[in-house]
Amino acid sequence: MLKRCNKCGLLIKVLEDCNCDNCKITCCGETLEDIEPNSVDASFEKHVPEYQISGENINVKVNHVMEDEHYIEWISYVYDNNEQIVYFDPGDEPIATFKYVKGATIYSYCNKHSLWSKVVE
Repeated sequence: MLKRCNKCGLLIKVLEDCNCDNCKITCCGETLEDIEPNSVDASFEKHVPEYQISGENINVKVNHVMEDEHYIEWISYVYDNNEQIVYFDPGDEPIATFKYVKGATIYSYCNKHSLWSKVVE
């Protein structure tokens, strides 16, 4: 699960969240927002990761602008108890190659439009 501060943009990954009634993670004086991945692109910019299987590998691409103010920060590939992340800077091409695992989930994170996902078939 990801949580984000809506004031400063802090993004944290929570491995196990607390169940207490009054417990919360805060930043900038506010409770962090839970981030749920989107999976349907409805905007002009594309965010949902695309992939092609090539033998034992999977090639992932996000067809998105990579400008200083608007870009894909990272692509994450999650399967079983494994996660691999590739980070990007503005101007980079948001592509990555991973080991093909049917049922894996690919995540992409846009600095303006948050988290997106796609399940590998």
